[in-house]
Amino acid sequence: MSSLVVENPGLLTTVQDLGRPGYGPLGVSPSGAADSVALRLGNMLVGNAQGAAALEMMLVGGRYTFPEGGVISMAGADFGANLNGQAIEMWIPHAVHPGGTLELGLTRTGARCYLCIASGIQVQHFLGSASTHLLSGLGGFAGRGLRKGDVLQFGAVEQRIRRRRISAKVLETLEARKCLRVTPGPQADWFSEAAKLAFYEGAFRVSEDADRLGLRLEAASLAPESPREMISEGVSLGAVQVTPSGQLIILFVEQQTAGGYPKIANVIGADLHCIGQLRPRDEVTFARVSLEEARALWMAQERLLNSGEELFA
Repeated sequence: MSSLVVENPGLLTTVQDLGRPGYGPLGVSPSGAADSVALRLGNMLVGNAQGAAALEMMLVGGRYTFPEGGVISMAGADFGANLNGQAIEMWIPHAVHPGGTLELGLTRTGARCYLCIASGIQVQHFLGSASTHLLSGLGGFAGRGLRKGDVLQFGAVEQRIRRRRISAKVLETLEARKCLRVTPGPQADWFSEAAKLAFYEGAFRVSEDADRLGLRLEAASLAPESPREMISEGVSLGAVQVTPSGQLIILFVEQQTAGGYPKIANVIGADLHCIGQLRPRDEVTFARVSLEEARALWMAQERLLNSGEELFA
């Protein structure tokens, strides 16, 4: 086994994989990478399975030492990574010699960057996943964000890692959007035509109150036409709730699994990774698509992510 030593954990760095779907009825949200597309691409670059555990960094990267060396890739937002003081590219594998230090600063683009390591980070699984669930303190590395002095283990590289990059065309196709495509929510008919028009034609700012549980959006009130009470029901990843004050909340990877706010819309599966790259003060808009379009977009994205050599330049 090889190791990674945390010299500086940045703002919030956690171990994440593709999460633990299917436990919503038990009250356990899926967690997992906020930008699953970036995680999958980064893992493929270093020869891992798409869902291997990696480090997710938010807004500020940190500094990490590799006593035995390793092979890494950086995916997602650009945090200005440098290896032993030399700038390194995103979306391409890099060899780290024994004793090498990787340092990342403030984000230059989106909200989250992924450090993927050949053979994947080794932590004990909880409900079949290595992902950290911060709200419950379970999974990942001791159920929390990393701290200075933490030592994580990863396996030895057992195959030759080809030095290839994700193609520019693929990155353009999968680029995180700030116009989120949505389907109507189960309570969409609770809202007046004027409110729905404001939702689809307006722009909303991500507030400082945004994390892995959900993103609160700032805008004019979109309260339902008349006050109504609803029984709490199961809620889905990407649901757009409207609070009694008329503000919006997009439920995210550590969401509560049931809620009593009406849902005007739901972000489609192909755009869920885009939510993970939204930063406080980013501006978001919404575009309505049909269920058929949402399904076709999801299937097209999955075909691309599983297209093998077509992903690489």
